[in-house]
Amino acid sequence: MSASPVTLMVARRVASGRYHDFNRWLNEGRDLAADFPGYLGSGVLAPPNSDDEYQIIFRFSSSDTLSAWEHSASRNAWLQRGKGLYNAPHEHRATGLDAWFQSSSGTTPPRWKQAVAVWLAFFPVSLLFNWIFGSALADWSMVPRVLASTMMLTPVMVFLFIPLSTRLLAPWLEGKWSPLDLLSRWRHEHRT
Repeated sequence: MSASPVTLMVARRVASGRYHDFNRWLNEGRDLAADFPGYLGSGVLAPPNSDDEYQIIFRFSSSDTLSAWEHSASRNAWLQRGKGLYNAPHEHRATGLDAWFQSSSGTTPPRWKQAVAVWLAFFPVSLLFNWIFGSALADWSMVPRVLASTMMLTPVMVFLFIPLSTRLLAPWLEGKWSPLDLLSRWRHEHRT
């Protein structure tokens, strides 16, 4: 089993007229999951006005801790209490970086595109960090200097810049846009 964090994404379509009961049931399930070892968090993405499919996300520290929650008697009892509140759930698991790059359709871009998106977030932040703090850390030996920089940059990258990069690059990551599209459009506009 994987030692990487695992994200379980479930899409549930609310049964007609059961929104209030469904939301109460969802909150109960999130509270239940929070009591399990390895629980890292959860979230619910409400559907747009024209839809009734909720996206529910549960994140655990490993496949083993997710499995323990999934196969628990309390979760099974919770699912039984939810019968009739939703239709046809769809589940998908993502580990490691895939969770950051998961599209709403459940697909992930190729690793090289993921690497480019991370690099595009990391390079300017790292450059800015070294410009601001480089002279202050220059006299430190390598291990403390790298330790300090990674301790400061990792949370900024994980919580702000990588999610920003993936959001801004989403059309390209999902294959809906290509740099060749820009070149083609530029050529078309500049023909004389």
